[in-house]
Amino acid sequence: MVDVQHISLNRGEVAFAGRLPAGTVHGYDAAGVVVRAATDGTGPSVGARITAFGAGAWAQRMAVDTTAVAEVPAQVDLADAAALPMAGITALRTLRSRSILGRRVLITGAAGGVGRYAVQLAALGGAHVIASVGSPTRAAGLAKLGAHQVVVGLEGIDQPVDLILDNVGGQQLAAAWELLAPGGGVQNIGWASDEPAVFAPYSLFSVGPSKTMNTFGDVHEVGPDLATLLEFVAAGRLSPEVDWRGSWERVAEAAQALLDRRIAGKAVLDVEPAAAY
Repeated sequence: MVDVQHISLNRGEVAFAGRLPAGTVHGYDAAGVVVRAATDGTGPSVGARITAFGAGAWAQRMAVDTTAVAEVPAQVDLADAAALPMAGITALRTLRSRSILGRRVLITGAAGGVGRYAVQLAALGGAHVIASVGSPTRAAGLAKLGAHQVVVGLEGIDQPVDLILDNVGGQQLAAAWELLAPGGGVQNIGWASDEPAVFAPYSLFSVGPSKTMNTFGDVHEVGPDLATLLEFVAAGRLSPEVDWRGSWERVAEAAQALLDRRIAGKAVLDVEPAAAY
């Protein structure tokens, strides 16, 4: 059991919160201190600073599986650690779907939480990183994070790409498919668009090595990958990209800012401590 000190919001969680039953404890990203260790002896001990991924994170106390936590290095702020789980794991695992060293990787919705982590991790992996954003103002800071090319929409991409991490969906997804090199792949990790993706007849057919399109939802036993992300942060190789931080009492304000795309990166809320028992 974790005494939660910080939580982070993901845009999808906010957008679809109303679809869940009344009384649901929302959220998946938390960081805090272990107040009760696992009875089977696995996982961190009482007093350990950890980040965690699991349902019911937006709370003062959270029960989480020991395979879904990682201890936070002393030099990493717990608020920064709380920003990592959902977005960081998504970026890391989708980039592992194929070799990216020397490959051209397109990341759409690159200004968001997943996107900004994906830009950094793809650059660390030796890819040529193309970051796509929805407007010129959303491009700020992406070149510094490692993007070799920053575009609005798909404008200016004049060579095929080997991997697409798509956060946008809609007609941009259909257009991005046309940019995919033979043997390339699309990882569908978000759908910010309000529109469906409509593919023209025969547009999915490709001569040569097969193109692929995959969904992503693999959040099984994320502890080791959380530890990897934290090591990158501790070494100064990965920026947590916390763009908004405030009290959990400002959750409505933070949620609206996410929905309005006024946050570049992550929103983190500070949680009041639970009463002792």
